[in-house]
Amino acid sequence: MEGVSTTTLPDVETRPESTDTTDDDSPKMFHYVRKNKIAESAVMGTHVVALCGEVFPVTKSPKPGSPVCPECKRIFENLPPGGED
Repeated sequence: MEGVSTTTLPDVETRPESTDTTDDDSPKMFHYVRKNKIAESAVMGTHVVALCGEVFPVTKSPKPGSPVCPECKRIFENLPPGGED
């Protein structure tokens, strides 16, 4: 794909985290965020930035089979392995 560039986020370890909620307080979908920001957000109420750019405080943890943001998933799957560099 000519003319397309990719930017790699430094120190990206991710796991899905929730955003938008439904009427029964369960999240509509989960987003991938930096792993080292999850606990801080859950305790302090600070906001995290998902791979797709969504900004929100961590309020829920994903369960197996939870819906994942398609944009976050696409970005995550295209990141190089590791994330430590």
